[in-house]
This record gives sequence, structure tokens and C-alpha cells, in this order.
Amino acid sequence: MKVLAAIDIMNGDVVRLTKGDQSTKKVYSKDPVQVAKKWEKDGADMLHIIDLDAAFGNDSNNLSIISEILHSVNIPVQIGGGIRHVEKFEKVAKMGFSKIVIGTMAYRNIDELCLLSKNYSDKIIISLDEINGKVMIDGWQSSSDFNIEDAIIKFNKLGINIFLLTSIVKDGTLLGPDIVTLNSINTDRKSKIIASGGISSLIDVLRVRSIGCDSVILGKALYEDRLDIKKVKAVA
Repeated sequence: MKVLAAIDIMNGDVVRLTKGDQSTKKVYSKDPVQVAKKWEKDGADMLHIIDLDAAFGNDSNNLSIISEILHSVNIPVQIGGGIRHVEKFEKVAKMGFSKIVIGTMAYRNIDELCLLSKNYSDKIIISLDEINGKVMIDGWQSSSDFNIEDAIIKFNKLGINIFLLTSIVKDGTLLGPDIVTLNSINTDRKSKIIASGGISSLIDVLRVRSIGCDSVILGKALYEDRLDIKKVKAVA
């Protein structure tokens, strides 16, 4: 199981939110590049970077600093947040990101996703940001018409088989992952599931591994010194 270190960026700072609520923002660093280098040095297999300003539709975005991170580390980097049109996707794809996380566009503009899937199916990750099994979009502010099982089936038909499942009610809480939901979708071995949200202990990591998740994302637990990447790698 691969271990990914999360770097959420807002106004150029490394931050963490709780349940996606902007009012809960806590700044952990004003130097995202140095944070990225630290997680690389500690042994992360990949960096998972989210541009929160773009995700929330704020006036600014953080693509320049994210590009600097990309060229400052030697491990793969995946990017997400506000990638809602073909042009934006192709722009970041050409920059060299290993994977690109798509949320809102996948559920609102299926024709554009079909177009991208023909050339970039190996780069696309579909986000399943869910509350009670329902997929949320627009920076987790709106409900889509999809539940997570139907979404997986639909996108599998387009040749996309990597999904990032985040339990919104668990995200940033350090209360453990949503094992029930993760287990329910890991029965489909055609898909690779990335687990995110609430992971705070080695026991959590072991539980995620035991149900067959392909990768695990570590966020607040790293920034609050609850988890150490080297120790996680030893059990993952």
C-alpha cells in the first residue's frame, strides 16, 4: 500500500481544515516547498496536493507554488482542486503531475470527462467526497446526483479505475477512517481505492490496508505529529 502525504494550500500557506469548513482553517507552514521536501525526506511515496482556493472558487489560486513543489521533489505529485474544465486539466497534465484528481467536472460535465478519458485515463483519479454515501461537489458544498457505488460503475465504463474516497464527516477529525464505506467499495477489485479522512494511528493504517486499499493519504495526523511516515511505511 502506498503512503501519500497531503499538502493542502490556501493563500500560499499549508493548512488543514476540519470537514472541509474554511472557518476551521489552521496554518501549519508558510513554506509549502519545504513541507514537501520534508515529507519526501521522511519517505512518502507521493505527494497529494490540493489547491483549496481553486476548489472553493476563490479569486486566487496556488498553481505557481504547486509547480515549484513539483520541480523541487523527486517523488510523484498528484494535484487536485478546481480542475473543472478540459483546458485546466490539460494545462496541469503538461506540467508533469503524475495524477490529477477530478471531482465536480466528472459529475457535472461528463462529456468533457469522456474526452479526457480517451487520452489521460492513466492520469485521472475520480474523487468520491461523500456524506452518507452521497457524492459532494463544488468544494464539498453541493450534493451531486450520484452515490458512490453508482459513480464507480459509471466511471469504470470510461476506463477510469482509480478513486479517492474521502469521508467528509471524518476529514480532519483524527477519529479514524470510515472503514464500513471503504470496505463496501473495495469488494470491486477492478478499482484502486485511495483512502482519506480521519486516519490518525498505525491501527487505522493497518485496517485500511487489510481491506485492500491501494493507497492511504495522511493529513492532519502528520502535521499534529500523531503519525510518522517511516513507521507508517513499515506497516503499510
